[in-house]
Amino acid sequence: MLTITGLDQLKSYVGQELGVSDWHEVTQEAIDEFAAVTGDDYWIHTDPERAKDSPFGSTIAHGYYTLSLEPRFSYAMLEVDGFAFGVNYGLNRVRFPAPMPVGDRVRMRMKLAAVDDIEGGAQFTTELTFERETGDKPVCVAESLTRVYTGP
Repeated sequence: MLTITGLDQLKSYVGQELGVSDWHEVTQEAIDEFAAVTGDDYWIHTDPERAKDSPFGSTIAHGYYTLSLEPRFSYAMLEVDGFAFGVNYGLNRVRFPAPMPVGDRVRMRMKLAAVDDIEGGAQFTTELTFERETGDKPVCVAESLTRVYTGP
């Protein structure tokens, strides 16, 4: 795990890859639970029998399920210290260039794209690339914004 302490050290990593997560298996059970929470039970995600006849040959993960793995992967690869707290500020853009079949594994690469000063702290932008173990295209690419603050 990479530990970055303070704003100066954070800025020194701009343009660099911060890490690559471990592989995570995408299971039908997890997809079904995600569908139950979000109300998105479209058959391509939740009906393995029907999905066998789709162009993908099986069910596929929701794009937003894949994106929702970002905190799990981030917390395992990166710790940012020297701030009172941090918050997720949002996303600049998200794309799902390839499907994520159930039963395959996914991991995430994180690159620090920018660090900008804001009142009371900093905002940093990370480029996230979710890779499928058996695929040649990313299953998700996104720019994530995080704000860190030096005081309460």
